[in-house]
Parts: sequence; structure tokens; C-alpha cells
Amino acid sequence: MDLDHEDLTALLALYDRRMRLGAPADPGTRVERSGPVVRQTGGADDWNGVLWSDLAEDTADAAIAEQVRHFGSLGDEFEWKLYAHDRPADLAARLRAAGFVPEPAEALMVARVEDLATDSDALLPEGVRLVPVTDPAGVDLVAQVHEQAFGTSAARLRSRMLSHLAEDPGTLSLVLAMAGDLPVCAARMEFHPGTEFASLWGGGTLPAWRGRGIYRALVAHRARLAAERGYGYLQVDAADTSRPILLRLGFAQLSTTTPYVYGG
Repeated sequence: MDLDHEDLTALLALYDRRMRLGAPADPGTRVERSGPVVRQTGGADDWNGVLWSDLAEDTADAAIAEQVRHFGSLGDEFEWKLYAHDRPADLAARLRAAGFVPEPAEALMVARVEDLATDSDALLPEGVRLVPVTDPAGVDLVAQVHEQAFGTSAARLRSRMLSHLAEDPGTLSLVLAMAGDLPVCAARMEFHPGTEFASLWGGGTLPAWRGRGIYRALVAHRARLAAERGYGYLQVDAADTSRPILLRLGFAQLSTTTPYVYGG
């Protein structure tokens, strides 16, 4: 079932309330409200940053400066997760003026779980199977695939995945696509208790294995797990490479989000 404009507007408002303003904390971190800002603070390997803000032209600069002081006192890099519908309209320019550096924008995409295919076996190419990850050896393979697929270090991601599995394994699902003994794709899903959303991350596929339906199969696999737990929606921050695939699978774009990074 296609989501119409009214559905998308309501979904964006729901996402803002549940996943930003009322965001559940990642394991080992704390989420707190500081005036007109909601932020998450953790250790050096955790995601640290601003999740939500309600700013006006006369309050934005002071709020930005306060977050720089807060995270600067910890000595860690942090991120201001800016959405296209956030205010004031010039917030991006204010962040750049304060020393933040934007990374590539991503599409905030959502789909109803009930509208998605859930038969991953039907989508997998011959000779490829899905293997759940529950131990450090599996996490090492997930990190290995991430580095080969995206060309970036997975050291901090590996640390976060290990911490998540140790502290709250019930809210994380990790899966590898294996061709024989070779890991060719890896993905994860985070369940957010108290919300209607589960979020999809990763999905990086080794270059030689792209275009064979593995990414689609991993989406279907995770949609089935979300359905079994009663989650209503899957959410993705989609790069340009995955956005067209997700649109074909039944996802809709709600907004765009741009990471503005300070420090590091």
C-alpha cells in the first residue's frame, strides 16, 4: 500500500517524537534534554551527538555553543544530526560557521513492515545463505565486510557492536550473507523499545557480489524479524546507492538528514 502525503506527514511527526525527541539511548550511553536540544552522550567509541532541536533564530547560536562546550569537555568528536525540516532555516549555515563539517546527506526512508516482502530465501542467489551473528568472531566478519564494502575503518563500529551484544543483545540483530566460507554482505537492525520503529544499518556488499539481490534479501530477512516482534515500521538513513533499491522495495522518503561533525 502506497503512503500518501498525509501518511508521510504523520509518519515524519511520529518519527520526530519517538526517535528524536523521545529517543531511547544506545547501550552504555545516556539521552538527555538540554533546553531546546536532545543529545546522546557516551564513550569515545559510542555515537555522540544531537538528535533533535527546537531552535529559533534568536536561540540557535547559543544552543550550538552550549553543545560544543558540552561535548568539547569530553574530548570526543560529536555529530549534529540535521534534518531538512529542522528550524531555523539557516541552521546548516550556523553549524558551518561554528566549525561543523557536513558529511554527505542521506535520505530518511520509512516503510510499513506489513507492506514488505519477508521471504529472504526467495531473493538470495544460489549458493548464498544468511547466518546470524551472536559472538565476537562473527562481529569481526561483519566489520571486515564493512571495510571492504565501504572503504572506511570499522574499528569504532566493531567496538559498538561488541558493546551492544554484551549489554543489550535483544535490541540488536546482526546477519552475514555467506558464499561458502566467504562473507559477501553484512547488515544489522536495531530494535527501539517503546517505539514503533526498527532501524536498518549496513547492508554493504562486496563489489563482486553486487547486483544479485543480496541487499534485497537482507531487507526481507530483517522485515520478517521486525514483524515477529510487532514493529510497525522499518527506518533507514539511505545513501544514494541504496535509496533507489529501497524505493522499489516499498520505502518512502520522509526527509533528508545530514551529519554535521565537530572535532575529530
